[in-house]
Amino acid sequence: MSIIVKFFVAPDDTSAGLALKTGPGRASESLSFGNFHPEEAVVEWECLLVGGGFEELVEAGEPRVVAGQDNDGCVVFAISPRLTTALADAGHAMLSDVAASWAELRAEDGEVIDTEIAEAIVGDLAALVSSARRQNQSVYCWVA
Repeated sequence: MSIIVKFFVAPDDTSAGLALKTGPGRASESLSFGNFHPEEAVVEWECLLVGGGFEELVEAGEPRVVAGQDNDGCVVFAISPRLTTALADAGHAMLSDVAASWAELRAEDGEVIDTEIAEAIVGDLAALVSSARRQNQSVYCWVA
């Protein structure tokens, strides 16, 4: 698996969609990761933080794609308001628990994500979400 994942801050869907071809520019506050499926991850994180079923969230249109096709090539999707709120409001212990649970979920599907790396991803995303909220902006994800 070789996937580039960048979570980034943008004022709106239109601005975020501009990142489709080349990713978020240096002007955007962003986080870079790789080698996990972020579309699945954000749904799993939302389930772990606030409840609900994976299929239920997917059927409700999560994650919401703002540019591109998620089946061939790059895609930009929005982090849901519910997940944004949950990440921003969660304490360190809750984020650590979510990261550990997520790593276990991935292991059940044969995908190895180290717990420390999972904690870094979830914790850094929570910090990015908090920063975006202070700026009255949203968080998106670019996948290539």
